[in-house]
Amino acid sequence: MTWQSVDGILQKGHQVASGLAADSPYEAGTIELQTPHFKRLGLDLTPYFAGTLNLSIAPKTFTLLQPSYTFPNLKWHPNFDPETFSFCPCRILVGDRPYDGLIYYPHPETKINHFQDPHIVELIAPPISDIEYGDRLTLKVRPHEVAIE
Repeated sequence: MTWQSVDGILQKGHQVASGLAADSPYEAGTIELQTPHFKRLGLDLTPYFAGTLNLSIAPKTFTLLQPSYTFPNLKWHPNFDPETFSFCPCRILVGDRPYDGLIYYPHPETKINHFQDPHIVELIAPPISDIEYGDRLTLKVRPHEVAIE
């Protein structure tokens, strides 16, 4: 299988996905709340950390072409409008250690009030020890699923 690589810097995110944000409108992290819905639809996130890694690939951006999974109009929380989510398998290299993960993409057109920097790729990964904000990581994607420009 062919992979395309891009280097990025690990950034601090909003911390809503992990549930660590003090001002989150949710009773738990969004990944924790969404996981049962994705599992019911065929994507099991339970092996992964219940949060996201925010990788800045600036000045590059990414576009999803043919995601492995897309869940349109998913009503995952009773107090908020449905959202569309897509996922693409990826590899995350921390030094020489590879981790299999997923690109997590809540479609911005279904989450109007949420701003996401177009240079940030949100990743779901297994727990990774010894990483910190500012670390350089390498992201590998399948070019037929994700375009890096």
